[in-house]
Amino acid sequence: MTSEFKDHFSIASDDYDRYRPCYPEALFNYLASESKNLGRAWDCATGTGQSAVNLALYFREVIATDASEAQIKNTVATGGVAYKVALAESTDIEANSIDLITVAQALHWFNIGAFADEVIRVLKPDGMLAVWTYSFLNVNSAIDEIVNDFYGRVLEPYWPDERKMVEAGYKDIHFPLEEKQTPGFKMQQDWNLQQLIGYLSTWSAVKRYHKEMGKNPIEKLQQKLTPLWGQTENYKTIEWPLTVRLWVK
Repeated sequence: MTSEFKDHFSIASDDYDRYRPCYPEALFNYLASESKNLGRAWDCATGTGQSAVNLALYFREVIATDASEAQIKNTVATGGVAYKVALAESTDIEANSIDLITVAQALHWFNIGAFADEVIRVLKPDGMLAVWTYSFLNVNSAIDEIVNDFYGRVLEPYWPDERKMVEAGYKDIHFPLEEKQTPGFKMQQDWNLQQLIGYLSTWSAVKRYHKEMGKNPIEKLQQKLTPLWGQTENYKTIEWPLTVRLWVK
């Protein structure tokens, strides 16, 4: 079963790799501890392989797929990880062969029903599906107010409809599997202003705004953030609450 692929990230896959925050080590340690077996994991919609590399520290074999050839070309070769271009809803992975499937910040782009069929097909009995997402960041009240206004007012017409699923923490997405409760996780980065601006520039709504309006909305945002930041090379701690959902076959 196939699905139309909405590619929002190939154009700037280098920036996507450079400026996206890192998922916490505690998350992968938790998933490995919950998995019945540590044989084979599938990181679906791997992007440039951030999660796949972490999974390879625990699982003997990791299959990492992405529908974007440009993203796969920007991955770094890692022992134990096999990268492939493939739709989430249709792969050549053997049936009943996967101990853990992970989807990081990408489930909202899928045909959920078709993906669910593929999950059921490839998971082993007692295999797990873990998906996670994040939305709003926290720096401090003054900076957060500016960034949230940019996100919710300036960019509002340019976000794809799927973004609503992210904002809801995937709470309305269900699979025909048994769901398990998960602990809380968060991502944390110490970034200077340029790194934060680089991250905000990867947002799909920023790219769409730039394309449709002929100007980069980040420029005005940076002007507002600079006096609040202080020395632009100074580092500040940025946090993103991470919503993790976990199902068992």
